[in-house]
Amino acid sequence: MANLIQHNIQQVQERIAHACRRVGRSPEDVQIVLATKTVEAGRILKATRLGYPIIGENRVQEAEEKIEQLDEYAAELQWHFIGHLQSNKVNKVVRFASMIQSIDRMKIVQKLNRRLKKVDKTMDVLIQVNTSGEDSKYGIHPSRALAFVEKASEYKRLNIKGLMTIGLFSDDWPKVRAGFRQLREIRYAIAAEQLEGVQMEHLSMGMTNDFELAIEEGATMIRLGRAIFGERSTPDSYYWPGIESTTDLH
Repeated sequence: MANLIQHNIQQVQERIAHACRRVGRSPEDVQIVLATKTVEAGRILKATRLGYPIIGENRVQEAEEKIEQLDEYAAELQWHFIGHLQSNKVNKVVRFASMIQSIDRMKIVQKLNRRLKKVDKTMDVLIQVNTSGEDSKYGIHPSRALAFVEKASEYKRLNIKGLMTIGLFSDDWPKVRAGFRQLREIRYAIAAEQLEGVQMEHLSMGMTNDFELAIEEGATMIRLGRAIFGERSTPDSYYWPGIESTTDLH
């Protein structure tokens, strides 16, 4: 299994390098977030030992279980929360996450800020934007993204570091690319406002099916599961209610 993960990572590295070359970027500018839903702790550790310490989890309970199992390696690992954040899970996520990539409601901003203030912490966050227009996706409507970031920037315990999106679930690649391009354009528009406490450092976009397009459109973080760990038996509908497909996009 370790050899398979290493082989898959080598292939991913080559694909990242090719995508970067096509648009004159450096592969060093692209971070891999291990999308580890349903992946066992031991297999996650193998990937992190190959130089990929950022672990992205979709569900709080699953994350907590793996964090406990990997406790002796805690100093080496970074845990990002990349799933839809429910308000009743905010306190738990604050305990383990170094970044929350899926902020999409002012209610969450407010509750997160209160909790962070209570425990005297700050949190790096990304604002999730729904660039695909699909009802099954969470995220701010693109037309509201700037206004949302302006309002969220008033909550000083949150360090807004950029934007996140989930690409269109389609093999119509021009349309998929258009969504990633739109997120990049939103990033530029927000950065131009020079809002206090807002740094548009990151575009988290691109998964197993579409990460090369995302890189060509400016992704700084790509969230990869199947490309590294292989196929899963769990359907996307387990993580995104309303999605009928059994194809896993991470």
